[in-house]
Amino acid sequence: MTRLRKAAVERALHGSGKASGDARGAAYENASGSALLDKVAKTAWKVTDEDVAAAKASGLSEDEIFELVVCASYGQATRQLEAALAAVATADAKKEGAA
Repeated sequence: MTRLRKAAVERALHGSGKASGDARGAAYENASGSALLDKVAKTAWKVTDEDVAAAKASGLSEDEIFELVVCASYGQATRQLEAALAAVATADAKKEGAA
């Protein structure tokens, strides 16, 4: 992870905010049990106003929802990046082994 990317993730997870650190960490790991955050991680293009309204109805403030969505997004992006880099490394290793 690049220095700036790592700094952004660290700030989202551990910086000041309205959502608890535990909630932000769970959102990052996609382990919160929240339908909204699971949808953000797996099918973000399907998130609707109703999904956000349901999160608000559960007692979360708009600030908390924003922070948790950012953490869920960072977590999913990180997992996808790590998977892509691992695939490239495996392909490179196979290519070097065949040469």
